[in-house]
This record gives sequence, C-alpha cells and structure tokens, in this order.
Amino acid sequence: MAGTPGGPAGLDAHVVATRGTFDVDVTLRAAPGEVLAVLGPNGSGKTTVLHALAGLLPLREGHVQVDGGTWAGAQHALDPASRRTGLLLADHLLFPHLTAAGNVGFGPRARGMPGTAVAERVTAELGALGIADLADRRPAGLSHGQAQRVALARALATDPRLLLLDEPLAALDPATRTDVRVTLAHRLAAYDGVTVLVTHDPLDALTLADRLVFLESGRVVQEGTPSEVVDRPRSRYVAQVVGLNLYAGNATAVDTVLTALGPVVTPGYAHDGGTWVAFAPSAVSLFPERPEGSPRNTWPLTVAAVELLGRLARVRLVDGAGHPVVAEVTAASVTALRLHPGTTVWAAVKASEVTAYPA
Repeated sequence: MAGTPGGPAGLDAHVVATRGTFDVDVTLRAAPGEVLAVLGPNGSGKTTVLHALAGLLPLREGHVQVDGGTWAGAQHALDPASRRTGLLLADHLLFPHLTAAGNVGFGPRARGMPGTAVAERVTAELGALGIADLADRRPAGLSHGQAQRVALARALATDPRLLLLDEPLAALDPATRTDVRVTLAHRLAAYDGVTVLVTHDPLDALTLADRLVFLESGRVVQEGTPSEVVDRPRSRYVAQVVGLNLYAGNATAVDTVLTALGPVVTPGYAHDGGTWVAFAPSAVSLFPERPEGSPRNTWPLTVAAVELLGRLARVRLVDGAGHPVVAEVTAASVTALRLHPGTTVWAAVKASEVTAYPA
C-alpha cells in the first residue's frame, strides 16, 4: 500500500468523481472494525462512491486513505488489484468451475500464500460462516444464500482492510435474507477492517451498521449512528427509511410549527426559526368526520393507497396540495372506514406524539 505509514487507522475518504454527467462529492470516515452503511434513493451516487473506493472509477479530486496509506490522491492512485479491498455484490459471481473451497482459496493462492496455509485459511473462513460442509460443492450445487456466504468468505480470505458490500442481500428471498443477515452480522463483528455497506434495505442498515450515511444527488444529506438518525431524520427520504412522517417548518409560537401540511401543535416546543416535526404512522388516527375532544392536530386527507401487512395496514394519504401523510391502522379499521383510493377522511395526531427539533 502506498503512502506514508503512521496515519490514522481506518478509512478517510473524500470522493469527488464523475460518471457520465453525474458527479459525487462525498466524505466518508470510519474506524477499524466499524460498519458504515451508505443509503439513498436510486441515482443518489451510492455505487459510484463504492466504485471509486475500489479503484474502478478514478477520482477527479479528493483522496482515499486506508490505515494511513494513500490509495488515491492528487499525485497517484493504486490500481484495483493493488488495493487491499474485498468486494461482494448482489450477484455472487463465483467461478463456476471451482468448488466453494477453490473459490475462497483463489485470492490467497494468487497472492502467493503457501498451499498448506491456503487450505487452513479456507477451512477457517468457511467454518466462520457455517458452511464448512459445502467446501466440495460447485456454485451450481449451492442455493443463492449459500453462494453469498461463499462469496463473503472469498472476499475476506485475502485479509482486506476495506470490505465493500454492494446490496449483498438484495437478490435473496425474505427467509434466506434473514438467515444470511444474521450470519453476516456475526462475521462482521469479528472483522477488524472497515466495512462499507451500500443498501436500500433499512433493516440491513439498522441491524448491521455502526453509522449511517445518506446520499441524495451525490451529496451527503445526513449521517450519524442509527439511533441519532431514527430520532431526528433530516430529509423526507431519511424519514421514509426510518418509518416516520417528517415536515419542515417554522416555529410560530411556543407549541406550534407552521408546515406545508398546516400548523402542527407540539408538546411545548420552544424554538425560533427553522424546525423539523416528525411523528410515527402509528400515531395517526383516521376518522370519517372531523374528531371532537382533546386538542390535537387534524387534517382532511384523501387516501392514495392502502397496503395490508398482516393485521395492520399502511395507508398513504395526501392533502389537497399533494403533501403526504402515512398512517398505520388495523385491518379492521380499513373495513370499518371503507378505506380505498379516493376516500376522504380526517387524520388526527396528538401533540404528545409529535417530536420537534431545530432544522
């Protein structure tokens, strides 16, 4: 690895790169052993950043430093083969003519590791992922979940200092995804390098990552620990990922924030200026007519879509200007209120269920 040793361990990257007419300007930092999840809508730049870290896309500006050594910078850039990276994609891309053991041992063998050491490393990696009994199988004889475990073992067998995971669970069916997610979490806990996980799945991010970075249009819009992001999302996309209704506004009184949805009453929030207000879909109650009773936030809305989730239903609503609200109600309520696209209802949220914080 090129660069001057002795710098900070882990990842320090400022990725400024262009692909076609799209450009990214993203800073990522992580300590050894940390898992950094990068999330964002399609076209936000997630894979572009990952490819720049791997050396598959050149930097226009910035740098990539790992464990104090410079992999890419103003003066030079290491080619992908010279970077100590492991890469795992949604499609495992195993060598079809090699067994599981042959796939895992390919990297160490190519780097000159002695045969006995290769065999020991293969056994260790397959064992760590619970698939030692699959060592002699070729990819055609593996399930997709098994193949992803083999691909992860192959990525880790070369002792990478930077592990890059690009939607590694996306192609798996729900049951298999759960099993592989548990296996992945266990293995990453024992990995002392930096992991960068690109994913669309909030459950992957919230269960696997130490820190979350959200991208939109090639820029970072929010970053923090999972709990920090869940408590205080700062963009509509982030709120959608963590399952909250979120609105920007301005505080106009001690307990009121003026938003595009209308005035939102909060539990005694006192702040002058830009403010975010958030509430969970489960805090939204639906009524056929404007509800009476204790003070609360109420809005007339129209049902846009209804999605059944077992005994619960997620109801997507909009006001007259198209501003969205998501409610979570029982399936029985869907029937009782005759909820379907086009139905007009009143939504209500108690002030005590609203969270407000400075923008």
